[in-house]
Amino acid sequence: MPLFRYLSGYLSDFYKTQRSALLLTGARQTGKTYAIRQFGKTFKSFIEINFIEHPEAISLFNGVTSANEILLRLSAFTSTPLIKGDTLIFFDEVQCCENIITAIKFLVDEGSYRYALSGSLLGVELKDIKSVPVGYMGVKEVYPLDFEEFIINAGVADRILSHLEACWKHRQPVDDIINTRLLELFRLYTIIGGMPAAVERYLATHDLRIVERTQLDIIDLYRQDIARYSADNKLQIKEIFDLIPSELNSKNKRFILKKLNEHAKFDRYSNDFLWLKNAGVAIPVYNVEEPRQPLKLAAQRNLFKLFANDTGLLTAQYADSIQARILSNEVAINYGATYENAVAQELLCHGFTPFYFNSKRQGEVDFIIADSNGVIPIEVKSGKDYKRHNALSNVISYDDYDIHNAYVLCSSNIQTVGPVTYLPIYMTMFIRRASIDTAIYKPDLSGLC
Repeated sequence: MPLFRYLSGYLSDFYKTQRSALLLTGARQTGKTYAIRQFGKTFKSFIEINFIEHPEAISLFNGVTSANEILLRLSAFTSTPLIKGDTLIFFDEVQCCENIITAIKFLVDEGSYRYALSGSLLGVELKDIKSVPVGYMGVKEVYPLDFEEFIINAGVADRILSHLEACWKHRQPVDDIINTRLLELFRLYTIIGGMPAAVERYLATHDLRIVERTQLDIIDLYRQDIARYSADNKLQIKEIFDLIPSELNSKNKRFILKKLNEHAKFDRYSNDFLWLKNAGVAIPVYNVEEPRQPLKLAAQRNLFKLFANDTGLLTAQYADSIQARILSNEVAINYGATYENAVAQELLCHGFTPFYFNSKRQGEVDFIIADSNGVIPIEVKSGKDYKRHNALSNVISYDDYDIHNAYVLCSSNIQTVGPVTYLPIYMTMFIRRASIDTAIYKPDLSGLC
């Protein structure tokens, strides 16, 4: 049985409402190809062309001047029939085909068939593909399964999800038994993560060792990609990638450049960090000078935390049989790194660009996000002293920041004290961008007409 993904619904809605092609981008092994193949089953005809497995297909797009020319070549290349109005043509590993952009414009304009694209490391290898004019191609970033998708696949019933959502909306405590079980599932999620292959292995076997081998295979694949796609700086990038687990396990979790080199300067390594971000294998969370909107303008690019793109991949890189110790909720375990990584991953998946705030005067707040409701600081607490958060209190009490709501994600139940809402950490799944009801604006032209 295929994994449940909200991506499936997105694909269905997109092709019902748009005439353009769709590009799925994101890190390797996040389920892009699988999702398109599953969606392709809803068409009478589905054609898949992978430019790595079939490099000869690249020549189909050389020197083309029209859609008819491309379609003629395609029909000769594949034995699958092209059925007008009911064929999805899928181009995979498109980073290998530099002429695909021109081809997509021709094909969408011609309009007989539907088109999907995907590939690996698109942010690095195919920088210009996202510049295709509006109307020709949409772009969707694909991430690992989030926590809600994970527990749905694990078998959590709809009525439980409805109960949790109601508790979130009304800020009411979750049933104690449900809360305990969900906290256990969240700890499991920090181990399994959201990579589809790892989730499938777990659901099929419940064997953490098989899951770990799958995760380590994905990590090795990422290292191979670094060597393949970044010949000039592969040693530097690989060193940064390998340092993510240990740096997150340090006291302040900030990435320290001197761990790379005693005399390291950010300017020398900035493109390497950007490579990892664009490749989708790391999540940089930058410090902001002040928690005010717009947060991007206050970001300090040389001060950041660097998270893994998947909490399961992060946990797999720690030794000492940490998986079993996390599941048993062992007191001696430092959950800070895995919990914060899971939160960073979830916030990114839900459309936020997470930042953090640190000042000598006010202290450090783990995450700062913003939406139409304003700036929201978030603290992640893995211990029992979750109500001790001096930095968060300092930020809230500073009137100039105009902050009205804050979250503390912890292992307790829901409780609201003034502007602070204490939430069980799994409730991160409900922290989503607030939508704007209307964006219609008409200026007052009286006296000007």
